[in-house]
Amino acid sequence: MLKTFSIGGVHPHENKLSAHQPIITAEVPAKAVILLGQHIGAPAKPIVAKGDMVKVGTKIAEPAGFVSAAIHSSVSGKVAKIDTVVDASGYAKPAIFIDVEGDEWEETIDRSKTLVKECELSSEEIVKKIADAGIVGLGGACFPTQVKLCPPPSFKAECVIINAVECEPYLTADHQLMLEHAEEVMVGVSILMKAVKVNKAFIGIENNKPDAIELMTKVASSYAGIEVVPLKVKYPQGGEKQLIDAITKRQVASGALPISTGAVVQNVGTAFAVYEAVQKNKPLFERVITVTGKSVAKPSNFLARIGTPMKQLIDACGGLPEDTQAKSLVEDKKILVVPSKTVPQGIAALINFMPDASPEENMESMTEEMGRIRTGQITYAVRNTTIDGMEIREGNIII
Repeated sequence: MLKTFSIGGVHPHENKLSAHQPIITAEVPAKAVILLGQHIGAPAKPIVAKGDMVKVGTKIAEPAGFVSAAIHSSVSGKVAKIDTVVDASGYAKPAIFIDVEGDEWEETIDRSKTLVKECELSSEEIVKKIADAGIVGLGGACFPTQVKLCPPPSFKAECVIINAVECEPYLTADHQLMLEHAEEVMVGVSILMKAVKVNKAFIGIENNKPDAIELMTKVASSYAGIEVVPLKVKYPQGGEKQLIDAITKRQVASGALPISTGAVVQNVGTAFAVYEAVQKNKPLFERVITVTGKSVAKPSNFLARIGTPMKQLIDACGGLPEDTQAKSLVEDKKILVVPSKTVPQGIAALINFMPDASPEENMESMTEEMGRIRTGQITYAVRNTTIDGMEIREGNIII
């Protein structure tokens, strides 16, 4: 019987429209806008200034705290400015703007396709190299990887769990990554095992990806201690707590850290990034992503540089569909679109809707109410530390 998590779960309709689409290397953008806060924790601190020349892989920002990550340029060219840009949350965030000139890489990066299996580094050296490369979790949370690999002394890692579930009904990036880079992923998993000093790793893959399960199982047979675990299709199996439950049958207690179960969970994309960082000296400045949708002309999987405008990737898939905007859903009627940019803003606007009021009155009141909403990130402190003179204790909530 296939494994799965024990509590809850749903079965959304599957729309893997980009499945088995080869990974396409996206065009290098003319201008890159690289956010300083593209990870959980403190935004990175810039170490470049306007007018500086950078190469692909040049470190442009240092971690600004224990939970933070280094950031590297994804392009070569000149730093145009350090300013703010509105991100997906709808709020202005600090970023480094780079005008692209050519595509010159740092000479230390090994760009060859040669597989490098052996890793002679110690656990501590691996963690340092991962931190220097700015590796973060690529499953969505973007938690700095080096922090996860250094659990508090009161916890002991027993195994590594690789999240290759990709339970989201549209995404196929991880699936295609496994099909095209299975060996590199396995080396990355072995390196993660060495980093946390365990001899067992599990790779969880839902059984709607039988070709990935077959290939990864075959490749894993040559790597000691790595086991591929086929899982029943159920959302949200890619959640850290759900995946730990599915594979180990241990549940993370309310308020506890996942490491309390003995498991260190990393995304399959992170394992690949770790391979490239440790074996190829390549910082994290690009990743595989899926651009898809029922009205997208060419749903695709891209290897895209961080800082690439989404419009560029959408254009590469055939352009923005005509039915994207709400105004196109009806004809011969006046449509007013409330410009919410986050889910909390949208909920606040909807709650303030007045059925008996005119569209104009609703537009004004909903927009006003929406403007009062502010959102932020919340995380747990994973160890005792001091930040800017403030004492932080393990388990404290950080906002």
